[in-house]
Amino acid sequence: MKNIKKAILPVAGFGTRFLPASKSIPKEMFPIVDKPLIHFAVEEVVSSGFKEIVFVINHFKNSIVDYFDKSSKSSNELLKKSKDFLKYLDKVSKKNIKFHFVYQKKPMGVGHAILQAEKIIKKDPFAVIFPDDLIKSKSPCIAQMMKIYHKYESSIIAVEKVNRNEVSNYGIIDYSKKTNRVFNIKSIDEKPKIRDAKSNLAVVGRFILSPSIFSYLKKTKPGHGNEIQLTDAIDSLLREEDVYGYNFNGLRFDCGSKIGFLKATIDFAKDHPSLKKEFINYMRTSKF
Repeated sequence: MKNIKKAILPVAGFGTRFLPASKSIPKEMFPIVDKPLIHFAVEEVVSSGFKEIVFVINHFKNSIVDYFDKSSKSSNELLKKSKDFLKYLDKVSKKNIKFHFVYQKKPMGVGHAILQAEKIIKKDPFAVIFPDDLIKSKSPCIAQMMKIYHKYESSIIAVEKVNRNEVSNYGIIDYSKKTNRVFNIKSIDEKPKIRDAKSNLAVVGRFILSPSIFSYLKKTKPGHGNEIQLTDAIDSLLREEDVYGYNFNGLRFDCGSKIGFLKATIDFAKDHPSLKKEFINYMRTSKF
């Protein structure tokens, strides 16, 4: 079985739910206290042992490229002023992580974005991480999924239970139970109506996928939102291969929504080493 060394971060979306702020600042660069969402995603990938990261971006998001450019003038100036910034760069560089940046020229959905990375991924299994889904956990979510992948040697999708009235916001799986946390997926329905949902187990933005998904993505027609949906391609894939859902250990924040972003900010602020005491005191004494 091949080891998984490559991860795709699809970050080409326009973040319309955060307009007007996202007009000039990519939503992935929005900070949770003092660290951008994209930073958390890269840390998860690095700490899970991956060697290559493919960022799928659009031409309006070059600030993401600049953020990870260690040779830029701004990086050199910041290195002189911030030891914490130096520690972050060292954390990535000492692991010999290779960054790739590929462009999605038209906004045709996540499935189409993943296709742009095919030449780099080649015939290898790979991971996909959506920075919008910020997951707080003792063990990185994608590292947990790697263990399940090595056990079953099949594609793995992160899932979690959501309120029944929220199912129309997610890809929802139909399944047969494998273990307490692993589910044999029978089908995936992208954003079904509440009355049509087969369960309340929702697909979350973490995937480990067989390279054969590329052939299904090429055949997938635009679906919900007139976009090529990754979940539609996976739904086709699972008719030929086993695909498992994994109910991960951790707390997820949907930072693609304003309320999820605010919840994440509060949760991370109360644990921030230099801010938590003052922040918790403010929360206790403030008159809301």
